Amino acid sequence: MCELFGMSSDRPISARTPLSLFRMRGGETADNPDGWGLAYLEGDAFAIHKAPEAAARSASFAKLAQQIHSRLIIAHVRKANPPTAHTLENTHPFMRTCCDRHWVFAHNGQVPEVVAPQGCCHPRHSSPGGETDSEHAFIYLLEEIAGTFPGAPPATMDAWFETLAMRSAAIAEYGQFNFLMSEGEHLIAYGHDRLHSQQRIEDGVQSVLIASVPLTGDESWEAFAPDELRVYRSGRLLGRWSGATSAITLP
Repeated sequence: MCELFGMSSDRPISARTPLSLFRMRGGETADNPDGWGLAYLEGDAFAIHKAPEAAARSASFAKLAQQIHSRLIIAHVRKANPPTAHTLENTHPFMRTCCDRHWVFAHNGQVPEVVAPQGCCHPRHSSPGGETDSEHAFIYLLEEIAGTFPGAPPATMDAWFETLAMRSAAIAEYGQFNFLMSEGEHLIAYGHDRLHSQQRIEDGVQSVLIASVPLTGDESWEAFAPDELRVYRSGRLLGRWSGATSAITLP
């Protein structure tokens, strides 16, 4: 099954150790050999590197893990299930433009309903570049939040976070839907049934790590509640949204 990794921090830092551990989940310590991808902020823009090959055997991934210094990272290792072609177009993370922002998205799980001819949650205004249910769901979510996403951030961002939580929960009813998403400012994490976080403060830097499976054996990893959407900015938790109830809990 695919796995996710994300990081948000209040300044650019190295993620060498967690990325190196996560790379092994791509075909060595876990059965995710069908592709890998890394999206990370360079300044104010995302750089994306990905390949339809096992991360654990990728010299490119290993090199990037050593070199990246960023304040926001989203990474993915892929298990093509249900089987789709091992192509760049089907490899996460995906990038799309919406609301004058570039967005990246990576998914763990299966929601075949979104690609079924008579299924739910189909994109209406644009077409995916690949075949995956993940990319279809990503485009659908962007279309759904476009009406509530502000052109300039207001004092509260509750409207589009709540919309995103509700639509994510609706998709999750048809399968398994865990994802990481960002428009360059926020790290958005939706845990339907398989996501963990770890808060860190090291050398005055505040950060959070997100992973499908805890990358280390210590007890500092916290499991998400079912159907929980969390939003982080600069390593800090802004709020939790329950897609099932639309309730908002702010820290």
